Amino acid sequence: MDYKKLAEILFPNIDKNIDYYEEKFPQRRLEKGACVTRLAPSPTGFIHLGNLYGALVDERLAHQSKGTMILRIEDTDHKRKVEGAEEVIINALNYFNINFDEGVTLDGEVGNYGPYHQSERKEIYQSVAKYLVENNKAYPSFVSEEELEVIREKQIKENLTTGYYGEFAKDRDLTFEEIEENLSQDKPWTLRLKSTGNPEESLEIKDAIRGSVTIHPNNMDIVILKQNGIPTYHFAHVVDDHFMRITHVVRGEEWLATLPVHIELFETVGWKAPIYCHTAHIMKMDDGNKRKLSKRKDPELSLEFYQKLGYSKEALLEYLMTILNSNFEEWRMKNKELSMYDFKFKLDKMSGSGALFDINKLEDISKEVLVSMEIDDVVEFFYNWAKEYEVEKYNIIKDKKEEVKVLFSIGRDGKKPRKDLVYASQMFDFISYFFDECFTEYESLPENVSNEMAIKLLEEYKATFSMEDNNSQWFDKVREISEKYNFAVKMKEYKQTPENFEGSIADVSTVIRLAITGLVNSPDIYSIGMIMGEDRVNERIDKYISYLK
Repeated sequence: MDYKKLAEILFPNIDKNIDYYEEKFPQRRLEKGACVTRLAPSPTGFIHLGNLYGALVDERLAHQSKGTMILRIEDTDHKRKVEGAEEVIINALNYFNINFDEGVTLDGEVGNYGPYHQSERKEIYQSVAKYLVENNKAYPSFVSEEELEVIREKQIKENLTTGYYGEFAKDRDLTFEEIEENLSQDKPWTLRLKSTGNPEESLEIKDAIRGSVTIHPNNMDIVILKQNGIPTYHFAHVVDDHFMRITHVVRGEEWLATLPVHIELFETVGWKAPIYCHTAHIMKMDDGNKRKLSKRKDPELSLEFYQKLGYSKEALLEYLMTILNSNFEEWRMKNKELSMYDFKFKLDKMSGSGALFDINKLEDISKEVLVSMEIDDVVEFFYNWAKEYEVEKYNIIKDKKEEVKVLFSIGRDGKKPRKDLVYASQMFDFISYFFDECFTEYESLPENVSNEMAIKLLEEYKATFSMEDNNSQWFDKVREISEKYNFAVKMKEYKQTPENFEGSIADVSTVIRLAITGLVNSPDIYSIGMIMGEDRVNERIDKYISYLK
């Protein structure tokens, strides 16, 4: 068969060959060891924790090696495309410091290896497809969906592997004349790979995360071009990664099953495959069992979940790094002042088994991140969140930035700073007592303190409270009130003989705290009083006394 003639019949409008594109997209001039990575999402509008997990690997590989990170949009399936999805993807990843050097941006495409939308690369794919036909490595297939279903039913009945291969791949043996006859009848056709793989054999492929991976060669004559001339994912992925000169492909472990197809496609065209890095799924515990995070079941899979709650991006990235590299936590303990970007990320420190998501650990890391930030940065982060996600709350605090700053500063000094702040919505709840608009409820008095006794204690406190007192003077007055009403000042003494006292000085402090904040637990009550001022403290005490009566 004259395969060059067949290629011309199938692709009459394709006048460029592989050599043209090899010259147009030359090897990149980068430092030795520099990595070129890509993130290639579909424009569906949903960006999730798994995307960020993989994107962080892409970003670290590229940027710590002085390489290049690309954003490519895989938009050949128009049915799945969602309007505005690209903006959602780019904005979400930018928020989490995933910055691309090349590819799709909000202002158009940037870089010399585009187009970066697959929908605009049809000519490139068809040029490679034409080359495969010319070299008897691909063929047109006219088999219909109904015929494929008949083949499938026969394979199932005979307990055979389903697919288009071997004796079932009838169209691979069509003569030139038979192909011409089908084309003359305007029969729709797909282009299939003429596979030469033997699934009985085994190949060892190096995975940068999992080490040596054993695969069985592909023997399926897979479709590489659909009837509309648009490539399948497998073919587009191979062509794009080659001509964009990708060195490392980071993707989830669910793609391991397709590795034989991709390896065969690279080898068939005569190209060197990139290094594959198959990441583990992010898992969670559910009724004592591990399972993959689910879009349907788990709101924490969506990045929007963290943005709406107000987790700092630094906290989420730090947390992801702890499950990406097993030695990160040890490094962080020794390098508390350094940026996480000073850590040397390594693929061989990644786990090949499921990474367990732990919201409690994320909260602990978030506390550490917020307490290590400059207080002005904490306040700025908090206000930006409120303005974006909680407008009503923002309107309450917008003119009280200095007071909010002081509230967040309580207990931050010293060798053991308080770690009360976790994420922005919790931060607002933490200081909401300060704002009269939010001050509506009281927690319960200590069991041993009656309403009548609480009123006496508060009247004494109100009579002695002074903005001129320092912390020590303030506490001396609380001690005097406690002694006057037989509340033990020394906790050791109270624990030994509780029957001799009305309670302890801790109970007196709780009564004062309840009056001013409505809470049993709060930051230092002296500091809160100094921020509120004498008039507001007295108003709060009077209000609580009325409540107790």
